[in-house]
Amino acid sequence: MPKDKPQARSGQRLKAVRLALGISTRDVEHHSRRVAEFHDRSEFYISHSSLIEIENADHTPGVHKLYSLSVIYRISFVDLLSFYGIDLDRISKAQLAVPLPKTHMVKPAAYDSDRPVVYPRRVNTTAQLEETNLLSRMVAVWGELPIPFAREFDARAHTYGFIGLRDFTLYPMIRPGALVEIDDQDKNLRECRWESEFERPIFFFQLREGFACGWCHAEGKAINIVPHPLSGVRMRGYAYPGDIQVVGRVTGVATTITKTLDSRQELLDRE
Repeated sequence: MPKDKPQARSGQRLKAVRLALGISTRDVEHHSRRVAEFHDRSEFYISHSSLIEIENADHTPGVHKLYSLSVIYRISFVDLLSFYGIDLDRISKAQLAVPLPKTHMVKPAAYDSDRPVVYPRRVNTTAQLEETNLLSRMVAVWGELPIPFAREFDARAHTYGFIGLRDFTLYPMIRPGALVEIDDQDKNLRECRWESEFERPIFFFQLREGFACGWCHAEGKAINIVPHPLSGVRMRGYAYPGDIQVVGRVTGVATTITKTLDSRQELLDRE
């Protein structure tokens, strides 16, 4: 196999790790024998000749030998898999490409409990939870926690919005208190065909008096924020771009399906 192939680079990386630790291929063979004895399974054993083949890219190690290398080299098993182009963090996304016909459970996978993720450590006390807002404006201090299943959530790299507790614009599809992920690179209010309300583009807007989230209809120099027909909320019109700006298109929603606080009737009564 040519040395510029990924498998060749994987072998070279393994060899570099071994040399940095100052151990020989014979040492690895000896240590792997102890790992095999510990687990009472011969599959964990790595012979001197096998390791040479692995490092020269003539052989791809199996899962048991990778485990032994992880133990001996003091490197995480997840990182070793990445040497061979396997990124466990992408499993959830890859599953979306393999649709199954029946409803099923999906459990969040925690592959590396030591990897930090961003989380809101202190909420801005001046933020009004009743109003729709950008999450970045509601959090005063960001911290880090080793929460693997929340690793994708990073408000320093993405834009997120909070649907106010009194904002029923897209209720019941998007409930008050929901968090929405926003693609701030997609601000095109193009007309497109959609077959259901779930396919209709949702946008996040900045208004003079705050923020809003909803469907929209752009006509000339005006933008109408279109509510869900079951929400009981009226359509709102704004002069564009003077009174309304497009933050971006909503690409994800995290919401609860439990009973919403009954402030909806109070909202409708005010209108």
